[in-house]
Amino acid sequence: MSYAMTVTMDEVYLGAEAAASLPRTRKPARRQSSKANAASTGAGQNDSRLVAGLQAGDETAFNTAVDRYHGALVRVAMNYVADLSVAEEVVQEAWLGVLEGIGGFEGRSSLKSWLFSIVIHKAKDRGVREKRYISMTMSDTEDADESAVDPSRFRASGEWGLPPQQWDEITPERLLSSKEHLALLQRAIEELPDNLREVLVLRDIEEMDSKDICAQLKITESNLYVRLHRARERMRAALESHLQGA
Repeated sequence: MSYAMTVTMDEVYLGAEAAASLPRTRKPARRQSSKANAASTGAGQNDSRLVAGLQAGDETAFNTAVDRYHGALVRVAMNYVADLSVAEEVVQEAWLGVLEGIGGFEGRSSLKSWLFSIVIHKAKDRGVREKRYISMTMSDTEDADESAVDPSRFRASGEWGLPPQQWDEITPERLLSSKEHLALLQRAIEELPDNLREVLVLRDIEEMDSKDICAQLKITESNLYVRLHRARERMRAALESHLQGA
């Protein structure tokens, strides 16, 4: 089985130097497989054992949870606070919250989603206090007001006038192998509006379940997909502009 280091996405979102200080974990690289359901079941069983250990006060289980999720929690916290040091403080507070609240965890969501919900709540509170995060509850209509793709790229007939660039040779692995491209991706993520960045990070980077994201952010599924599509298009536009100028 091929593996991808999750630290790669830490480098994209936090920068290589900051990512070096985070726990390094390994996970299977994304690929289509007939064993996907079995893998999902296995992950759920691992979570069940981990939760049981946490609820029993097992220090090894807690260390395993930190190794597995700490980097992801820091990335999520960075959506709402000013810098990495504050994000680390928020996550440390969240781990204390986990120790205090794990006894009440009933498994209605995955352990990962539950951890994210704790971090998002604490990070939003911290961000509001520091005037870094402004809560925005936008309706589906408001989200739909802005075009996801620049209208100037279409002809009057509605057909493409300037279609998206073909990236046949620009694979994700090739993009992530270049420090220049990593820096570009990091800047593009940072420049996204808060409401677009948070869904991109939660769904595409952290692979959080769509229903859990909607519940956590208090938005509808259609609202989520509009934001996610817009965020992806902005990322694509940033990469396309860079590649055309290369």
